[in-house]
Amino acid sequence: MSISADRTATAAPDNVWEMAQRQLDEIARLIGLNDAIHAYIRVPKRVLEVSIPVKMDDGRLRMYTGYRVQHNMSRGPSKGGIRFHPDVTLDEVKALAMWMTWKCALVNIPFGGAKGGVICDPKVMSLQELEHLTRRFTSEISIIIGPEKDIPAPDVYTTPQIMAWIMDTFSMQHGYSIPGVVTGKPIAIGGSLGRDKATARGCLFVVDEALKVLDRKIEGTRVAIQGFGNAGMHAAELMSKRGYRIVAVSDSRGGVANPKGLDITGLIAHKEETGSVAGFSGADRITNAELLTCDCDVLVPAALEKVITRDNAPSIQATIVAEAANGPTVPEADEILFDRGIMVLPDILANAGGVAVSYFEWVQDLQESFWDEDEINERLRRKMVKAFAETHEQARRRKVDMRKGAYAVAVDRVAEATKLRGLYP
Repeated sequence: MSISADRTATAAPDNVWEMAQRQLDEIARLIGLNDAIHAYIRVPKRVLEVSIPVKMDDGRLRMYTGYRVQHNMSRGPSKGGIRFHPDVTLDEVKALAMWMTWKCALVNIPFGGAKGGVICDPKVMSLQELEHLTRRFTSEISIIIGPEKDIPAPDVYTTPQIMAWIMDTFSMQHGYSIPGVVTGKPIAIGGSLGRDKATARGCLFVVDEALKVLDRKIEGTRVAIQGFGNAGMHAAELMSKRGYRIVAVSDSRGGVANPKGLDITGLIAHKEETGSVAGFSGADRITNAELLTCDCDVLVPAALEKVITRDNAPSIQATIVAEAANGPTVPEADEILFDRGIMVLPDILANAGGVAVSYFEWVQDLQESFWDEDEINERLRRKMVKAFAETHEQARRRKVDMRKGAYAVAVDRVAEATKLRGLYP
């Protein structure tokens, strides 16, 4: 197989797609990846852009733009979330799809990577408008999704209810129920127990493993969490119950900190009542920027991309950075953190719990047989512990950071599948 492509990466990526490609290029050099396979997996397999007409509550017709990107399907059908956000870009969706490929390969589930997004602000849309948007978007991308082709899931500002609308729309087009077309659905229509906390639980498991490697105890380990959505909130809850001390959290409106530890139950109630963690009593007010450099042992960025940069990396005080968000650390910051002896648990490892349990949900839907939550959590623990061990071994053996260790495992698996399958026709 002989394929060539321009693989020149910029020194400082301007966007997340360039950043994702640069990460691949570095790993290709590290593991001696075949040039032809490198070129093949450096670009998406398929990119679909759709126009979405939506009739708003006031009778106006408004046009939205949506994307579905399938990066690679060498190891199985593609898998990845759909986000509704005003800042969605095609480059962002392409990067997230590529990261999903590596994430699925790292935890060794038979999926490739995909991602979707719609440029919209769901916070200013009514429930009916969101339903119209979701159903029309599903209709437009239905030509490339399905249980054997591409399985969407929730992401930023999408919910189990939105997954239910996707499942229903796709099913109505085919004339029978097809629960396996999406994961992250409500339990009543084929969702899986444990899915809502899976990303956070997976993050917890790999932080536990990192502390073992560093010969540190869980009890009293101080944790700061940026982002208090699904992943961040559940991470705070689960880690607090495990014995970690949550000393700072933040969301888009600001943050709160208490070196003695925050009352997570009270904080969640405050968030549900006010819509933000800001203003929670018994804590000092901090900004999102201040949270990243606060005095803690474990930093969990659980918000959006590119928040840890070359500017703030020298000031980070944590010993472990666990990336519950996708792409929160830019490559230049990675180098700084590694040089400072800070262990970064990369996104394709630290937040892979969500896609692992999504795989469990898909399997249960196809088998029409469902597992109890304890079994799901134990299966997830085994997946995450093994993925951490393989990542750490690669990092140790190659004398590189954990991100490169994780990529070495994942890219090699995708490359092997690509080589074995060859090119058609």
